[in-house]
Amino acid sequence: MAERSEETLIEKIAGKVHGSDSSSDSVHNKPKASESSLKAKIYGLFGRERPVHKVLGGGKPADLFLWRDKKASAAVLGGATVIWVLFELMEYHLLTLVCHCLILSLSILFFWSNATTFIKKSPPQIPQLSISEDLVVNIARSLRFEINRSLAILREIASGHDLKKFLAVIAGFWVLSIIGSCTSFLTIFYIVFVLLHTVPYVYEKYEDKIDFYGEKVMIKIKKLYAVFDAKVLSKIPKGPSKDKKH
Repeated sequence: MAERSEETLIEKIAGKVHGSDSSSDSVHNKPKASESSLKAKIYGLFGRERPVHKVLGGGKPADLFLWRDKKASAAVLGGATVIWVLFELMEYHLLTLVCHCLILSLSILFFWSNATTFIKKSPPQIPQLSISEDLVVNIARSLRFEINRSLAILREIASGHDLKKFLAVIAGFWVLSIIGSCTSFLTIFYIVFVLLHTVPYVYEKYEDKIDFYGEKVMIKIKKLYAVFDAKVLSKIPKGPSKDKKH
């Protein structure tokens, strides 16, 4: 009997020891879970929750903007720079450029084809170029979809339900009008093109630092907007509310 009582006491002590070990393990594991939850709640600039590559749409365009293929990105940016220099700095015209390129290419191919008879070489193989119907239809469909979506957004803003979005769009159009009066459309397009090839790359490289300072700036902007909303926007009458579905 004594031996059995000793065995039961030993089992109880061992059970308590194992229980304390498991509880200590769970205590030690709690910070890891909290750390993972904190990592999941890291601030993303402008509410971004996906990687920069996915935000840019993925695929080859995102690879170009993020300089995944440095040769292709440099070639595209260099080509855009050459076009901007030709049309903006040298004041070249599009129709003149197209005509000069066609004159040069047709002259080279014509003289090359005639020179092969004297040189006794095979004439150049000129490819047969044509635009497929599917390509034109896909481009037209994508343009139609984007135009209809933009019109729907403008209609929703004009209905007077979201004052914050209305003021943001008006401010954006006002800034664009000022920029458009100072420079040409080609220069604006080139600046946007250069920004697309530089800002995403820099942001992806220094993402943590930019998100850290961006969070502070957004907190200050939200505080200022809350004060502006309480003193000004809340006193402006809003449009009729939407019909609720029952």
